[in-house]
Amino acid sequence: MLPLRHRRLWIVLSGILLAGVVFASLQPNFGPRVPANFDKLEHLAAYVVLALWFTGLVVRDRYWTVVVGLLALGASIEVLQGLMNIGRSAEWLDMFANALGIGLGLVIALRVTGDWSRRFESWLNST
Repeated sequence: MLPLRHRRLWIVLSGILLAGVVFASLQPNFGPRVPANFDKLEHLAAYVVLALWFTGLVVRDRYWTVVVGLLALGASIEVLQGLMNIGRSAEWLDMFANALGIGLGLVIALRVTGDWSRRFESWLNST
């Protein structure tokens, strides 16, 4: 992790973000039906956000740990969805959308947003 002044806060916020994704992914289906395969866009967007969040908290040399961790998270959720039998199903296309989101997030981080947390803290300290 980057040497951040508010390290504990970033860790807590990261835990909340991960808990939210896991909760949303494992709760039973409810509400109105969405168009076919719209959930793939949701997977892609969620994993772009996760990749951008976590690449902003680690040094560039450790981005690979973010990629591996998020792939493991996505795969674990898919396995759990398949085992829980609560109206969710494990789908390879969901995992593909997760991986695509991680890749897109990584590209954005490498080109634009990497190190965002340090810049944010610097901005906070200057105000």
